[in-house]
Order: sequence, then C-alpha cells, then structure tokens
Amino acid sequence: MKHLLKNYWQNLISDYADLSLIDSLWTTIESQYTSKNRYYHNLSHLYNIFLQLEDFKTEIEDLDSLRLAIWYHDIIYKSTTKDNEEQSALFAEKALKDLKHDSFSIEKIKKLIISTKKHELILTENLDNAYLLDLDLSILGTDWETYNKYTQNIRKEYKIYPDILYKPGRKKVLKHFLQRDSLYFTERFQTKFEKQARKNLIQEIDML
Repeated sequence: MKHLLKNYWQNLISDYADLSLIDSLWTTIESQYTSKNRYYHNLSHLYNIFLQLEDFKTEIEDLDSLRLAIWYHDIIYKSTTKDNEEQSALFAEKALKDLKHDSFSIEKIKKLIISTKKHELILTENLDNAYLLDLDLSILGTDWETYNKYTQNIRKEYKIYPDILYKPGRKKVLKHFLQRDSLYFTERFQTKFEKQARKNLIQEIDML
C-alpha cells in the first residue's frame, strides 16, 4: 500500500517539482501519517479515499487541487487540540509554495482542508468540496464490522481521555451528524452509504 501511495504521489507532483522536492515532500507525508497514535488517520485512510476517488474522478472540476487537499487534510492530527484542520491547511501552504502551481490553487486547497473541520461546505461552485467531505466520511457507511473497527481505532487515538470524558463527546459528534437532513452531500454517496451510516451511528450511540 505504501509503495502504491508513493507512486500515486510521484505521478501527481511530477509536473510541479523536481525529484528531490518530490521525495522530500513524500518523506514528510509518510512521517506524519505513520507517526505514533495514528490508528485511523493514517496512510490507510488516504489509500481508501484515493481508491474510491478513482470511480468518479472525471466528475471533479479541479482534480489536482482535490488530490492535494486529500494528501494534506490530516497531515496534522492531535487528539488534544482543536485546530488540526487549520494547522493542516497552513502546513499544506508551506509545503506546496515551492511547487509550480499553475494548475491548482493553494488557497482552494486550504479551504478544502478547513471544510473537513465541521464537515460543512465552504466551496459551492462545483461538487469538488462535497466529494471531499463525502469521501472523508465514507467509513461511516461501511458494514458494521468495518465500522466497529473504525470506532475502536478512533478510541485509541483519543486514549488520553477517560470514558467519562470521551463517551459524552463522541455521542455529541454522532448526534450532530444524525441531526442533518443527510450525512452526505452528493447523490452518489447518499445512495451508497446514507442508510447504513445512520444505522451504524445509532448502534454506536447505543453502545456508548
């Protein structure tokens, strides 16, 4: 998987940077996503997103910007802080500033990353932002076995917090999503994942 992701990264960036910079950026990405306490927000998470994206990449208006936003959307992830998305956006800005970026917008990438904080649309001129958010939450609509493993990994990422703090906080997040008219923004994801996602969230709440 790691080898495939590295090749995917190299193919994406090859038009924008020399080999030295490509390798340097990859080394940082790999280091961040394989760091200690990354049980869910890791390279596997990225891999699953990119795997799904292949099915509808022709529907994306600005594919390179979306791909770069995916690479960097969880580059900073600490369970003890509340500004991971903002920090990830700034990290992306600094990392990408030396690239020849005629074909993508760093400001757009930053906004896409920040939209994953509350999972609310910031960019609405096309479906790119909607697809990013839906890809990021696709795990919610998987089969129960996969979803349950995801919940266990999330709990490990927040292991610093005792149950008396974690469980109410987790319930609040889950109920927030359930209060939405739809968990997903695109018809494609609503059709594929919405029903199962709601079932999973309700079941997890019952278990907390």
